[in-house]
This record gives sequence, structure tokens and C-alpha cells, in this order.
Amino acid sequence: MAQSRSSLFVFALLALASVAFSHKIGGGGGGNGGGGGYYLYPQFYDHSCPRAQEIVKSIVAKAFAKEARIAASLLRLHFHDCFVKGCDASLLLDSSGTIASEKRSNPNRNSARGFEVIDEIKSALEKECPQTVSCADILAIAARDSTVITGGPSWEVPLGRRDSRGASLSGSNNDIPAPNNTFQTILTKFKRQGLDIVDLVALSGSHTIGNSRCTSFRQRLYNQSGNAEPDPSLDPSYAAELRKRCPRSGGDQNLFFLDFVSPTKFDNYYFKNILAAKGLLNSDQVLLTKNLQSAELVRTYAENSEAFFEQFAKSMVKMGNISPLTGSRGEIRKHCRKVNRN
Repeated sequence: MAQSRSSLFVFALLALASVAFSHKIGGGGGGNGGGGGYYLYPQFYDHSCPRAQEIVKSIVAKAFAKEARIAASLLRLHFHDCFVKGCDASLLLDSSGTIASEKRSNPNRNSARGFEVIDEIKSALEKECPQTVSCADILAIAARDSTVITGGPSWEVPLGRRDSRGASLSGSNNDIPAPNNTFQTILTKFKRQGLDIVDLVALSGSHTIGNSRCTSFRQRLYNQSGNAEPDPSLDPSYAAELRKRCPRSGGDQNLFFLDFVSPTKFDNYYFKNILAAKGLLNSDQVLLTKNLQSAELVRTYAENSEAFFEQFAKSMVKMGNISPLTGSRGEIRKHCRKVNRN
């Protein structure tokens, strides 16, 4: 009797844990929520593909061992996917008859990368459990694993997203925040997805790893306000250093660390750099200079990496819950680059 009571208690705890980490669908971008009352929850593949997360983790680790930059690239894929039509792997689709690929948009062209790693993960999962794990969920898990492998926080990834049968090139061009957007435009784009100013500052902290191209910040070095002057909010000595490899013309694709202090380590130096007027992108520095609430958050995260890590994990779960396809909507693609043939 005691043993059966104990078993019941354990089962109740597990049920509570499942509810605690499950996320009701329906919030986020543009009112395309999953509908039907479906939940995302971390245990979604526990029976249908129990090794799914282990497989993703091992392939991300292998890719990271070859090239540290891949962690930031995979994290960014999830972000650029979720901001367009929700977290539905629309970004992964190549152009075909009826599909104009989001890979061709201004934010992604010559910039979004890591697709081959996603292909490798999908191929391994198709061998393990055919047509079970969605490409959208692969992006969400890979983003978490990329954060962890670079020293950042971990979190339980709610799962159960399905893959879209289409893409939105115009959505990709219009909905993803751009490096030269004003603070208000960036905040508006976040709010459109059901995210707030706290999410904006915390998720911007992903720029603690990765690179940016000269073309993404050149105007700050030479002509920030149309007056042929550099951005006054950019540290002059840092600007002089950047100009060496980012000339007025040419060198568009030259890469620069977003966080020059610890470029491959997920930490809070991104925020410390902003306080020192050494944020690389305009969209980084305006977090300090254009809004009192965001400036206060920058200071908090610069002083307290635990506060940043905790909020980053929460905001990643929230972002991952933007308008997923669930239930019978969408499909489980066999190949992430193309929709299934009916």
C-alpha cells in the first residue's frame, strides 16, 4: 500500500512538472496562434522519439567543435524563424515553384547560415524515428544547445511544433529587426510578436556570441545621421579600430565580433561593452541611449550575469511559443528544405 501511495505521489509530481513547463498555444505574432487548445511541452517526444534531444545535442556539439561560430548561427536561425509567421521552420525552405525562400530576404541573404547542420540533424532523426520530429522543434532545441555549449543558461524546451507548408519573403524583410532600425521600430517589431521590452533587452544579449558584417554597422563609422559624421555614441578609439577593416566602400562581408571581449563565450560582456560605448551595432547601443527602462536593464545585466541568464532563458521560451502550428496544422517535413509531396 505504501509503495502504491509513493508511486501515485511520483506520478502526481511528474504531471505537475509537465503542466509547469507546458505552454498554451495562442499568444504571439499576428494572431496566427495554433488554436485548438494544444500545448507545447518538453516531454512531447518522450515516447515517439526518446533520443531526439540527445541526437540534436551531439550533432550541435560536433559542429561546434569544428567551428565555434556555428553556435551563434544556429541561435539566430531560431530567432529569424520565429519572427516570421511564428516558429514553423518557414526559414528553412528553399525556393521552389510556389515558394519564395526567406533565405533571400535582406536580413538573411549572405548572412543566415547553419542550414547544413540542421540537415544533418534532420537526417539522423529521420533514421531514428521517421517523420516524427519537426524541423521547427529542431531549431528550438539547437538554439538551446548552442547557448549551453558556449557557457550560457539551459532551459527545458517546450516541444510539439509542426512545420509550415509555405514561407514569407515579405514577412522576413519587414518583421525581423534590423541593425539600423530605431529603438522604437525594434520595440514595435518585438511587441508585434507578443514580446516586451524586457524580452527585447534580454534576447539582444544573444549578441554576446557571433559576428556581424561591416555592411551592418558601416553608417555608424562614417555617416550616422546624414551629416558625414560618425555616431557620437560610439567610443572613438573603438570606431578607429573598426575602420581599419570596414572602409567607406568595399569589405561589405568582412566579419567583426559582436562582443570583442569574449566573442565565443555566452556571458554578460555584451552589456558591459554597451556601457563602455562599444556596442557594435546601432541596435545594440540604442538599448542604452534611447530608452530609460531598457538602459536600466542593460545596467542590471552588466552587473548581474545570473539575472541576465535567468531572463534570457524565460524570453527564449516565450519567443519559441510565437504562433506555432500544432495538432493537424502544418506537417512534419521529411527534409527541412522542402515541403512534403502529398
